[in-house]
Amino acid sequence: MRSTTRTLRAAAALGALALAVACSGSTGGGSGGLNPPKLEALKSIGPGEGSLNLIAWAGYAENGSNDPKADWVTPFQKQTGCQVNTKIAGTSDEMVSLIKTGEYDAVSASGDASLRLIASGDVAPVNTALLTNYQDISPTQKMRKWNSVNGVAYGIPHGYGANLLAYRTDRVKPAPTSWSSVFEANSPYAKHISAYDSPIYLADAAVYLMSARPQLGIKDPYALDQQQFDAAVALLKQQNRNIGEYWSDYLKAASALKSGTTVIGSSWQVVANTAVGEGAPVATVLPAEGATGWADTWMVYAKAKHPSCAYRWLNWITSPKVNAQVAEYFGEAPANQLACRETADRNFCTTYHAGDTAYWNRVHFWATPVPQCLDGRTDTKCVPYAQWVQAWAAVKG
Repeated sequence: MRSTTRTLRAAAALGALALAVACSGSTGGGSGGLNPPKLEALKSIGPGEGSLNLIAWAGYAENGSNDPKADWVTPFQKQTGCQVNTKIAGTSDEMVSLIKTGEYDAVSASGDASLRLIASGDVAPVNTALLTNYQDISPTQKMRKWNSVNGVAYGIPHGYGANLLAYRTDRVKPAPTSWSSVFEANSPYAKHISAYDSPIYLADAAVYLMSARPQLGIKDPYALDQQQFDAAVALLKQQNRNIGEYWSDYLKAASALKSGTTVIGSSWQVVANTAVGEGAPVATVLPAEGATGWADTWMVYAKAKHPSCAYRWLNWITSPKVNAQVAEYFGEAPANQLACRETADRNFCTTYHAGDTAYWNRVHFWATPVPQCLDGRTDTKCVPYAQWVQAWAAVKG
């Protein structure tokens, strides 16, 4: 389902876009320096245009075709008359590329894509007065640096989670507590390690280096000066010799865990959930060093052909019951605080640390690297995303 086809040319173009965003003066925050085009939010929601084209992460817009029990699209269509067409994207770079085609109305953007979309004028501000569930969204998720600029909201938060370490409990003993099991050159799991296939994975290496090599002085995995960046790239090139699979299709990642071709690696909870659901002995852990993570926001394309249907979708997908269904299916904390009352598993929000500030303080949510160091340094330049794209291609060879 999360199948992707990407080329180096497309990645380089996206990297150039990120660099353009950086040069506009973004500090990576929701305000300081980023000056997106002046666009107006929708004034009112009409009866609906009869159609809605979405770009989404796998699991966010299920229609029952993958799992009959997972269907929040069909009831939406019956209620609104908006027929949903969904394009599943495997990476944030792919989402940025797709929205620029002009063929889609809304996108479930993560933090490493959202500011790029805002700065380029591809998404419009949202009229929060028209978003019926906005008041119930967790304050830890709305008006954040990845979905707002200068006090203006550019979407409605959907869900958030950590990029965890998944492992086969029958093959990996003792249970891992550190990323060292996938990053160290002498890992006993060589050729059975998986890693997420995206330039943003350099941040995972940086998180590990924050503890493994404190002398590098890394404070923010998305704010790397040249020395820090070179260290992260060198670590990933070393890891490359031990990698069995780079993944972006979550079903393939789950299948690899089930078959045992992968025994340990970076993962989303939905990957582990899928593998466990098919009988594989798989568990996940947030390692001692912390982890990267995602915080997703539904955003509306600036020139959406079906804006009323898009707003109706934003209201539907973030309603307590539906937000709970999606969160349980995908394996993430729901953004709507009332969703925790609607989960089938009454302990779900505790398990996924919804609203657990101490837990999320250990997670570095995806952000777009820019020359102005996101960690506040002003005496040096940090490596922008364009160079992350180039380095990732070199890491994989």
